[in-house]
Amino acid sequence: MSLTNIISAIGNTSSVYPLILRDCGVEIPSKVYLTYQENKDDKNVAFLATRERIIDEYSTSAVWLGGIPLVEKLVNKFVIKKKGFAPDVNLKLFKESDCQGLEYNTKTFTERIKNGEITGNMANKIEQSIEDLKKVKGNKALYEKLLSVKFGAATLIPIAFMGFIIPKMVFRLTAKTKAAQKERDEKKQLNNGNSLPNANVPFGTLKRDVFSAMSLSKSSPVAFGGNMASSIANFTTYQKMAAIDGGYAVGRIVTSRKKNEAVDLGFKMLGMMFLNYVAPKYIEKILDSAANKALNLDVKLDPLMLADNEFLQQIADRSLKLPKSNDGKELLKFIDENPDALFTKYAAKFEKVKLLYENPKIKKNGVRDPKAYVDIKELAKFKKSIEEFAQMARASAGTSPLDAVQKFAKKAKFVKSLNILTNVGLSSFLLAYCLPKVQYMFREWYTGSKLEPGIVD
Repeated sequence: MSLTNIISAIGNTSSVYPLILRDCGVEIPSKVYLTYQENKDDKNVAFLATRERIIDEYSTSAVWLGGIPLVEKLVNKFVIKKKGFAPDVNLKLFKESDCQGLEYNTKTFTERIKNGEITGNMANKIEQSIEDLKKVKGNKALYEKLLSVKFGAATLIPIAFMGFIIPKMVFRLTAKTKAAQKERDEKKQLNNGNSLPNANVPFGTLKRDVFSAMSLSKSSPVAFGGNMASSIANFTTYQKMAAIDGGYAVGRIVTSRKKNEAVDLGFKMLGMMFLNYVAPKYIEKILDSAANKALNLDVKLDPLMLADNEFLQQIADRSLKLPKSNDGKELLKFIDENPDALFTKYAAKFEKVKLLYENPKIKKNGVRDPKAYVDIKELAKFKKSIEEFAQMARASAGTSPLDAVQKFAKKAKFVKSLNILTNVGLSSFLLAYCLPKVQYMFREWYTGSKLEPGIVD
């Protein structure tokens, strides 16, 4: 994978890649270090707090990153498909419009096959998609319930682990270690008279204690109930991660060992949610707007597009094909009639539309998936961004139209890449350093102590 591809992936503030980079690459190591530093005045508390942080952060990250895809695959295979449904029919298609919907898509794609626009194996795939639409249409209530079950399982199971099970196991481990330390100290006092208790807990106990003590008490089961609304059944993985983090935050507060720990965690979780899911989008807008005003550069497009010579050539010679208007019918008609146009290619690449291919590895002559819903506003916004970039690029200075476009694109790519890295670096710094520091200041002000409120006696 090239550097441009990497920057493009982490620059998508609606994807999981920036979250993974901040969480595993920066935030966890920083949190572990800062936890030890904050509690180092008491070596025993410092060890316990640091060990809790290591186990907690890495185990919750494993569940957070792998829980949703794994659970969804299992539910798709053993629940939804077993009932005869395709799990990727979007519920938004139940609302018919003048350009898409269950009825509209069924009729449109059936006609396209009859007219010979879609042939061969691709026609077979589309016919199967049409049958999937018909099955869902005839069993809307059941399908909604199945998608709600999937959403519930993919969110509530990770929430249960991250918000309730893992902290209970970590707390039990700490309690067992403190009890063992207390017993050792009491024995030493009996044998040595007034000798001081040993504040150091050997790190060698970690490996033994983790596997022997990480279990939940039978007296405190975790139970969940309630129905999930069908309107959230089509959440993206990114949206589900946000929902999971919200439930995770609630779980951590509920399972807190003391009031001070609950307040301390609540403050941290609110900051974490804001910096993970809200701040990066605003930072992106501010940086892109600043580049536009200060440098007269349009940097809304992805670096992959700005590095595409074919895209730049078509802008320079005005051969770039785009939909004639922002009307939904016109946009989707263009996609359907121009499957290999660059606009269609990048609309599919950045998930504005979903295309099916006869050979997914080659990705030629794609056909729009009848089961997928298209956000017309987002697709029109994408078209507008391309038009604005093309206009500014052609108007810039250069020895030829192509030279002008290439120079403009090179500057825009550099600034856009710099903005992406700045966004990730700034949000990581805020999450990994600033938030813990502010949290510790709040903790000392609220509790009167720097030490971990759940561990200190």
